[in-house]
Amino acid sequence: MDLEGIHHVTAITGDAPRNVDFYARLLGLRLVKKTVNFDQPDVYHLYFGDEHGTPGSILTFFEFPGAAPGRAGDGMVHTVQWRVADEAALDFWASRLGDEGVTAQRDGALLAFADPEGLRHELLAGASPDPPLAAVAPGIPAEHALLGFHGVRVHASAPAASAPLLEALGFDGEGARWQVGGAERHGVLTYDPPPDRRGRASAGTVHHVAWSAADDAELEAFRERVQRAGAHPTGLIDRQYFHSVYFREPGGVLFELATRDIGFSIDEEPAHLGEALRLPPQHEGLRARLEKQLTPLPNPRG
Repeated sequence: MDLEGIHHVTAITGDAPRNVDFYARLLGLRLVKKTVNFDQPDVYHLYFGDEHGTPGSILTFFEFPGAAPGRAGDGMVHTVQWRVADEAALDFWASRLGDEGVTAQRDGALLAFADPEGLRHELLAGASPDPPLAAVAPGIPAEHALLGFHGVRVHASAPAASAPLLEALGFDGEGARWQVGGAERHGVLTYDPPPDRRGRASAGTVHHVAWSAADDAELEAFRERVQRAGAHPTGLIDRQYFHSVYFREPGGVLFELATRDIGFSIDEEPAHLGEALRLPPQHEGLRARLEKQLTPLPNPRG
């Protein structure tokens, strides 16, 4: 029983239309689900990923309209890492981002940049044993598309404190770099020294990182491991497209374990993912109000 790398990463935006433009149009990810924050249904929860919304490719955003810029600090994810095929893909992305006024820094087989709200990304070139997870987008050749997550980088003042919990979850490593993976997907967790300033969770910061479990049985088994390692997990929570357990690792990062046995086609045909506002049953009665309140978001593929 192994965690299959990263399931998804969830961040915060203050501007949903600009967010969709950046991630769907510029980066070429598919908007695979347009729904609301199940715990605060008056705000969007947007999901981007590959063509099928495959775990390992899913970047999600809570929208809090007009949210002030945040900053990553101790106990927070500060960079999302993606895979691309090769250095030719980095050349493509450096040019595409530059044409849009996005500053990118090249360091060998790595290209770093930030979204309009400051969320940092790194593209890593090179062969990966994991199947590619790519979306289809105009202007982005298939050979240069983003291929799913490589990992996340986090700020931590005492990374050694996290080692027992990571080992209980099946991570392999020591010190600053850890990896977890199963038969198909792998994810890397890297600890970096924190900045001097305290972090502030708001627009442009990551809310949590989710690791991929198969189903409820695995979720329960991993939950027991987390408890034995001294953390305090929630019970199983139904997020409609997956079931989840949440807890903080000792460094302060909010971890989620999410199942990959349900998926985003449970309430939409695969050809029409992300086109309509989808609400969970408990919030369907709010549809009329929410459709008036939420900022209209055109289908990026319309």
